[in-house]
Amino acid sequence: MATLSTARTLVVKIGSALLVNRETGRLHGDWLHGLAEDVATARGRGANVVLVSSGSIALGRRVLKLPDGTLSLEQSQAAAAVGQIQLARAYEEALTPHGITTAQVLVTAEDSANRRRYLNSRATFEQLLSLGVVPIVNENDTVATDEIRFGDNDRLAAQVAVTVGADQLVLLSDVDGLYTANPQVDPTAEHLPIVEAITPKIEAMAGEATSETSKGGMRTKLLAAKTATGSGCAMAIAEGSVIRPLQAIENGARATWFLAQTDPQAARKRWIASMNPRGDVQVDAGAAHALQQGKSLLPAGVTRVSGAFGRGDPVAILGPDGERLGHGLIRYTADEATAIKGCQSRQIEDILGYPGRAALIHRDDMAL
Repeated sequence: MATLSTARTLVVKIGSALLVNRETGRLHGDWLHGLAEDVATARGRGANVVLVSSGSIALGRRVLKLPDGTLSLEQSQAAAAVGQIQLARAYEEALTPHGITTAQVLVTAEDSANRRRYLNSRATFEQLLSLGVVPIVNENDTVATDEIRFGDNDRLAAQVAVTVGADQLVLLSDVDGLYTANPQVDPTAEHLPIVEAITPKIEAMAGEATSETSKGGMRTKLLAAKTATGSGCAMAIAEGSVIRPLQAIENGARATWFLAQTDPQAARKRWIASMNPRGDVQVDAGAAHALQQGKSLLPAGVTRVSGAFGRGDPVAILGPDGERLGHGLIRYTADEATAIKGCQSRQIEDILGYPGRAALIHRDDMAL
């Protein structure tokens, strides 16, 4: 079973009810500072940490003095715009004393559905994490409409975990895990500490949200678990109201762990390998050898480009004799790749008129 002390990349989802007092609309400051200590502990042992945080609308509606109850779309977007500033500032103030730099990342479901935007998001996360930054992620409620929304931060957190290649995801909520039935109405309900696979029987155990400030009930958490575990990420559902919630989980607090079904990197490679290529790039012998050594594909090693593809599209990688070496998600359009093939990466800006990425296909976006 996964333990937080072994996490290499940890994504933590924070529910609104934990972060914001529903009656006053104010932050639970002591709780947030306790979470910051947990994040600092994880960072201290070398783990990357990403926080997916609810709370912007709850904070913004208080500032704007909006009425209680359900808000209109326009009111929610206005509250989110105001609340995001407060939310980002709160995390910055909590984490800065620990020497941790924070970044705000706002996304929509469209950012993961569109391959080009997905690659851009992944590259941004990779750069932030490589610099030791803790990204604070939320849905971009100020612009998202129903058709491009995740709708709840449980599934958003799972998608972020997939994007960053996380090996562990923790959903901090107002429930301490999955039960065989709703424990609020069935006193015989039993807690499940470990779920090895999400079967129809497991899905039938899901209830609905128990808090007015929470959009995600157990059904959305199970959907998140399906996404995460299928991509090689173990996931825990835990009650997070204690001052040091991650420390509590590590010390044995009740939670439900959903076991990863594969390795994150292996899952991503299979996903890329399953795509139908929209073109191909042929490489020379030197590049082919470098790829087998785990290197990225640079423009200098490309001898031919064919097909009509855009940034983020899958392409076949062909060896010197035309044999297929594998698939990859390319970071340039067909016209751009043709223009820079055979060139050094430092020449890209002169050729295209803007600085591009050094690799034509990054090794993490490649399945050989």
